[in-house]
Amino acid sequence: MTRKILIGLVTVIVLFIVIQFIPKDYNQDKQVTLNNIATVYSMPEEVQAIFKKDCYDCHSNNTNYPFYAHLQPMRLMLDRHVRNGKAELNFDEFGTYSARKKRSKLRAISTSLDEGTMPLPSYLIIHRDAALNPRDTALIKSWIRKVNE
Repeated sequence: MTRKILIGLVTVIVLFIVIQFIPKDYNQDKQVTLNNIATVYSMPEEVQAIFKKDCYDCHSNNTNYPFYAHLQPMRLMLDRHVRNGKAELNFDEFGTYSARKKRSKLRAISTSLDEGTMPLPSYLIIHRDAALNPRDTALIKSWIRKVNE
């Protein structure tokens, strides 16, 4: 029995070490492009700061990776999460969207704020400072209304 436990433990350790060599995506462009939402639309600095702090990790070309992002399998989950977030909305590629898609994405942001679905609850577990307070939500929604006029 003890030998089986030891073999199982060694197997888990070896697997943990081996998965560390799985290639990682790097979502760090650091450059603000002409397609960034803040370049496409006039945006108050406060709104831009909220987006950068609370949204850009998953919805831009520049993720600020936390300490645990260097360990698999956490990194695989994080990379998938970022890919999915960028596929849904990418603030750095916003200027490439059609006018209709831009309006749709802005409405979707407003709706997600009303419903409390963004930032994702799973994201907020580790990033408690990304929780939007009522003032942040009001600022974003007010800006969206002005842009969509």
